[in-house]
Formats: sequence, structure tokens, C-alpha cells
Amino acid sequence: MKTDMKVWAHRGCSQRYPENTMLAFEKALGLGNLEGIELDIQMTKDNHLVVIHDERVDRTTEGVGYVKDFTLKELKKFHIYAGQHNSQEIPTIEEVIELLGKRLNPEDEKRIKLNIELKNSIYSYPGMEEKIVELVYKKGIEKAVVYSSFYALSLERLRELDPTAVLGVLDTKISDCLYKAQGLGADALHPFWKSMDLPEERIKGRTVRAWFGGHLFPEKPTGGRLDLDALRRKGITDVFLNEPEMYL
Repeated sequence: MKTDMKVWAHRGCSQRYPENTMLAFEKALGLGNLEGIELDIQMTKDNHLVVIHDERVDRTTEGVGYVKDFTLKELKKFHIYAGQHNSQEIPTIEEVIELLGKRLNPEDEKRIKLNIELKNSIYSYPGMEEKIVELVYKKGIEKAVVYSSFYALSLERLRELDPTAVLGVLDTKISDCLYKAQGLGADALHPFWKSMDLPEERIKGRTVRAWFGGHLFPEKPTGGRLDLDALRRKGITDVFLNEPEMYL
């Protein structure tokens, strides 16, 4: 399917492989014309940044409890079921950046971007912003990174720490995204795709990356396809998809 819509792998290729795992990210790297990979970070009890969506480990591992209450060593003992593939573990953000390697270099012909969502709207994780910005600059990938969060104060901190940081405002309605973005000077709006409650003229010229619900591994694919052209007409420029391989 050819489209000018920019496609991101949401938590990696998370429909066919377990979300936010090295396996899901490896599969995303094999796709052509991929705009980027989206992932989520939380903080461990001993202040390591790990890649996992939920505040709790219950849904994706055999463990029970909050990420914040485990050390990294303890979290690494949990397994993530991966079907016919070897079981996975919760990765650190450093491990994922190492995997993506040169693909995060803007000069690479197959370059991709990395959307790092700070999952801090329930637990603020003191020091999370400082740690991720420091790591991004240490790895030299600051030009490839987009930071996003539902927590506006976190985006404010990121802006203070790095005035050149690219920020994406997460919310359900695009009207709420726009309201927050105007106060933050944010670069992009990240609404739910069904909540485009503003006319296209109001958001024309802006980067609008829409997120979706839907099936995640190990649920079977539905075979359904999104009408990307229809989404484009609503003002959406990018999509975070669980099954990007269906469109690329």
C-alpha cells in the first residue's frame, strides 16, 4: 500500500509480537519506509529506565506488582510470553537504543526516529526527565528523538532541560492537545484517532501523530485495514500502528 502517511511502529510490531520487547523492535527495523518506533518508559525502584507500557507488570509478564517497586535485577527475572519465539524480558531503554544503533543517525539512508513516551501521568517518577535527556545526549541521538507524555508538567521539564527537544502532546481530543501545546510550545499533537474534534483548517501545517487502540499480541489480527487517506483528510500526518507491516 503506497501512502504519504508517516507510519510508526507502536511499541514495535506489537500485533504479531509481544509489545515493547527487543523482538518487536527487531521486526520493526526490518520494515521499509518506517518513520519511527514508539515505546514507553517507566522507572524501577533503583532508578533504571525500563521499556514497558503499564505501571504494573501483571498484564505482560507472570509477575504481580508495580514497576516502581522492583529493582532492575528483579524485573529481569520476569518472562514475557512470545508464542513460537523465545520468551522475552523487559528491556532497558539503553538496550533498545543499542539495538537501533546507527538507524537513529539522521544521516543514515534508512534512518528512523524514536518516540519516547514518558509514562508518568500516574506516578511522576522524580528525576525521569533528567535521566532520559542525559542518556539521549550521551548516545548522541537527540536529533532522532521525540518525547511525549500525557503529563504536561513533564513536557515543561523536558523543555527546560533541552530547549531544542521535540515534544509531542498526548491527550484524547485533539482540541485538548492543541490547548496544551500552545502553552508548552510543543512541536506535535498526539491525539486518539477517533477524537479529531477540530476542523482540518485549525491544525493545518501541524504535525499530528494519531494513536490507536486495538489488538495486541497474542490476539489474532482482524484483517481490517485503516483508510489512511481518510485520516490524512482530517489533518493526521502520522499514525502509531500496532501492525505497521500491513501498510509498509
